[in-house]
Amino acid sequence: MACVVIALFFLQFWRKTADRLFLIFAVAFALMCVTRIVSAGLGEAHLHSGSAYIIRFVAYLMIVAAIIDKNR
Repeated sequence: MACVVIALFFLQFWRKTADRLFLIFAVAFALMCVTRIVSAGLGEAHLHSGSAYIIRFVAYLMIVAAIIDKNR
């Protein structure tokens, strides 16, 4: 639930400022939310599968890329 709230928070800031950083953060936290929902729905076996970690890794890479892009 926290990932959804954080994604909506960043989406709200993106709508006010149109800054790409906030949009990328919103998408990254939405991806993290999806992995948690899928893991909860499929149970313990899916929690340790590689697909969940790959999606989370992509979300973290998006956050790092957004920070680098903002500081460039």
